[in-house]
Amino acid sequence: MCGVCGEIRFDGSTPDVSSVGAMTAAMTRRGPDACGVYMKGSVALGHRRLKIIDLSERGGQPMVDPELGLALVFNGCIYNYQQLRHELEGKGYRFFSHADSEVILKAFHAWGADCVDRLIGMFAFAVVDTDSGTVTLARDRLGIKPLYLAETPGRLRFASSLQALLRAGDVDTSIDRVALHHYFSFHAVVPAPRTMYSGIGKLPPATVRTITRDGRSTERRYWEPMFAPHADRTDWDEKRWQHELIDSLRTAVRRRMVADVPVGVLLSGGIDSSLVVALLAEQGQTDLATFSIGFDSAAGESGDEYAYSDLIADTFGTDHHKIHIGTDRLLPAVGDTIAAMSEPMVSHDCVAFYLLSQEVSKSIKVVQSGQGADEILGGYSWYPPLAGIARPETTKAYREVFFDRSHEEIAAILSDDYLLAERDVDPSWEFALAHQSAPGAHTSVDAALRLDTTVMLVDDPVKRVDTMTMAWGLEARVPFLDHEFVELAATCPPDLKLAHGGKGVLKEASRAMLPSAVIDRTKGYFPVPGIRHLEGEVFDLVADVLKTRSATDRGLYRPAALDRLFADPNGIRTRLDGNELWQVAMLEMWLQTMEGLTAP
Repeated sequence: MCGVCGEIRFDGSTPDVSSVGAMTAAMTRRGPDACGVYMKGSVALGHRRLKIIDLSERGGQPMVDPELGLALVFNGCIYNYQQLRHELEGKGYRFFSHADSEVILKAFHAWGADCVDRLIGMFAFAVVDTDSGTVTLARDRLGIKPLYLAETPGRLRFASSLQALLRAGDVDTSIDRVALHHYFSFHAVVPAPRTMYSGIGKLPPATVRTITRDGRSTERRYWEPMFAPHADRTDWDEKRWQHELIDSLRTAVRRRMVADVPVGVLLSGGIDSSLVVALLAEQGQTDLATFSIGFDSAAGESGDEYAYSDLIADTFGTDHHKIHIGTDRLLPAVGDTIAAMSEPMVSHDCVAFYLLSQEVSKSIKVVQSGQGADEILGGYSWYPPLAGIARPETTKAYREVFFDRSHEEIAAILSDDYLLAERDVDPSWEFALAHQSAPGAHTSVDAALRLDTTVMLVDDPVKRVDTMTMAWGLEARVPFLDHEFVELAATCPPDLKLAHGGKGVLKEASRAMLPSAVIDRTKGYFPVPGIRHLEGEVFDLVADVLKTRSATDRGLYRPAALDRLFADPNGIRTRLDGNELWQVAMLEMWLQTMEGLTAP
């Protein structure tokens, strides 16, 4: 788990090593243990290292293999690296380290860019053919590891964070109007390859991009899960599905214990993280470190779920740590949390993850998390209304239960300068329609789950966890996003997923392992009531930001729209109960924060 960056020149000039150094330095918190820069020909690479596997200097990066003529920077973890190493040794490859990064180098030499099909894990990497100058960029199937790109004539820069690219300078920071529309419509999700800035994109998940020395580029998607019945599973009954899903998850959890340092669990007290703990205990893990966070209550809303996390910790005898954050710590953390975001994120639990990661990183470097189960197994409230909806009507029904605002409502918030030139074009609707109409999804629920798994999950919950944990040099692993588990779950009948209020098949499969109180509880969310309810100093922060000279000069919003939100700061909510004023303010706070990072 690290930070990677690089610069590729196509105009015959030498890469700007100082800019690569600036990008590398900007990612120190992603990789606090070591750093390195490498340059040859038209390519320069930078790396920040968090030591998890092979703690020696032999595992350092950029990793260069002169014998193979390859250089690598890599962020992530390959869980099957030991099996791949054994296979490669059988082919005659010799290893100088015990790092999973070196396995990628050898695998790339053996199988080319198709090596990604053999990798089980989370990754974003760049491999350079030091003789030809060809660079290959790749990102894991579920987009767990980020890779941002800034392209100008004659040059391509890439980095694990958008902030690193800003530090390097020479970036077009004008706002991408389509991305802006997505932010206010598609629940703050901006699908790849766009970001909020016109001059910065991101490599899509499950994608390999090959760039030759002259700047020519090809891109291919190497993985696409099918959300439809599988011919070999049509005779499976509910019990068989329960057994197979738990067994696949058991494998996923076991894989994510691979490390040369201890691995803990972020334990919320919900069924997903509780099941991770149960499966680890089943496999003989003892003295497992678990971590839960809680906040002060506000506006009648509880700020913790300790009753459930304590129950799991007691049941499985974990070394449990309860971290309580007082309201006095929330406000100072908001600015730091936003500064850690590569893209603006509106979920209130960003601050919770940031503060939790800060505390957890003091005692451990790697944790497993239950993130992703709701998107994979139909745990959210917007899925049941789609059951029985005819496929041609999928996106219309999905928009009614998921989109924050209609196209017309967005036009009523944004000033004319930030609306699309073609006022009748609704890019968020068109994106969702194209995705959900494509082959490979059997029912409307399947089509919604596919979009949420491959797009929304990537650019909201997964990005949130990676960003906030890596802000403190903490590696988060997500077993529910094991691609083999996702492939299996995608073929599970939707009615089994939607049963029992959502994730029914998982709930029933868990009954032999978890207390009923955890399985049958009302679905919880990471509670941060001090921010969900804008009042006091948090409200003052929001008001002050939207009235700054920077916000006024930018003129993103119509004054009448802001007046309406300030008149009822907690009453105007999005379709999914998000605070509209918070969403509006979050974008402005993020833009102001990023402006402070931009190199002259």
